[in-house]
Amino acid sequence: MIDIEPFSVVVFVAAAALIAAVMSSRLSAWIRVPAPALFLLAASAASTLFPVLGTVSNVVNERIVTVALVFVLFDGGMHIGWRRFRASAGTITVVGIIGTALTATGIALAAHFFFGFSWQASLLVGTALSPTDPAVVFSVLGKREIAGRTGTILEGESGANDPVGIALMVSLLAATGTGTGLVGLLAGAGEFALQMVVGSVVGLVGGWALMKLTRKVALPSEALYSLRAIAFAALIYAAATILHGSGFLAVFLAGIVIGDGRAPYKREIERFSGGIASLAEIIVFVVLGLSVSLKDAFDPGILWTGLGIAALIIFVIRPIFVGLLLVPTRLRWGERGFIVWAGLKGAVPILLGMFIITADVPHASRIYALIFIVVLVSVVLQGGLIPLFARLFGVQMRVVEPEPWSLGLRFNEEPTGLHRLTVSGGSVADGSTIEALDLGEDGWISMVNRGGRMLQVRGSTRLQAGDVVLTLAEPDAHLGHLFDTTTDPPAP
Repeated sequence: MIDIEPFSVVVFVAAAALIAAVMSSRLSAWIRVPAPALFLLAASAASTLFPVLGTVSNVVNERIVTVALVFVLFDGGMHIGWRRFRASAGTITVVGIIGTALTATGIALAAHFFFGFSWQASLLVGTALSPTDPAVVFSVLGKREIAGRTGTILEGESGANDPVGIALMVSLLAATGTGTGLVGLLAGAGEFALQMVVGSVVGLVGGWALMKLTRKVALPSEALYSLRAIAFAALIYAAATILHGSGFLAVFLAGIVIGDGRAPYKREIERFSGGIASLAEIIVFVVLGLSVSLKDAFDPGILWTGLGIAALIIFVIRPIFVGLLLVPTRLRWGERGFIVWAGLKGAVPILLGMFIITADVPHASRIYALIFIVVLVSVVLQGGLIPLFARLFGVQMRVVEPEPWSLGLRFNEEPTGLHRLTVSGGSVADGSTIEALDLGEDGWISMVNRGGRMLQVRGSTRLQAGDVVLTLAEPDAHLGHLFDTTTDPPAP
């Protein structure tokens, strides 16, 4: 008990810092700087003023960030869901895998020929800065919802290319310790392919198993369902990693598999997972900020090099490589341009920088500081201008206001005929009256929520994009195609 007061001081400071981080969302909206940038700068400044805060080893920081990203990716996968992912799976796969590899190559070439990096350092910098980041993308979008496939592709890419980038870095470092040499690169390519295949299999099987477990095995308390889901996500990551697969890809795919599934206490699981992911996001950027030396990061040589690489990535490398991959996709040019612009860097590039440091690569601390500068520029510049570029590119983005009040009914058995659907822009239901919708002989709409307000349901009530409706229909009725443009109508 002798150290209870010093320990209470630590708890007080940690709790105050967490409250400040949570409340910083209001400051972020006011000054139009994304919250992750505030976390990074505040933590970096704190470690400069109080050096003891930056004494945690890089290995510990790496472990903390790894665990946090597991929950961020799992929640991101659930937010996308299998239905949305399936409609854009081809584009997400191409951009997430091929686009990441091409971006890494472009950055490596620029680092070598324009900035004089060795091939070893160039490959590592290119690999570290190639993936976009789900924690930043989800945080910057916040309560904004992007209409159509654009948002799905953007979120799917940010979740898919993180495992790709991590697997690339791990493969390079594991093959040769430096990522150079033809034999080492071939070995790294084989290791990368193994990680992708094993991670995909474990993720799909794990997501299916989690859904079955949630539906079939009852628990005595509703709170335990959420804990079981989060623990199972960690189990999927560990299992894939032990089998030499990509654990990050596995948890992302597992989240996608269960995203649209119907299961008891599904809403409670989603809310709990969202809260854990928000906490993980804060922890990630605070830990990353504490691990960076502002003195090194703002050294003129590193600063100008970082600004130059960031400019090339934003205005040249990503537009060329990712833009070309998006040409065959059925999107408007404005939508393609928005996806290219919104490829934000974040926690994963800095985590890959930690991998470089722990691998004892020459000049690792300078490479790490360089990565920090590029990430900071990306979050502030690209993230801060996302609403502006959405308007410039003609991308529909609506603000989803929080709905703090909830009324509902509980059932002992699954209500098989009850469906909760959201009206998408351009769908059959968008602009249609309720009586004009083909809901089947026994189907009807029992509730309509528009902008957080309940509407009186009449046959003449005209639906519009963004409405959330509850429908009662036959258990085997397929109504999704009426409300969502990405769902195919049932076969006759």
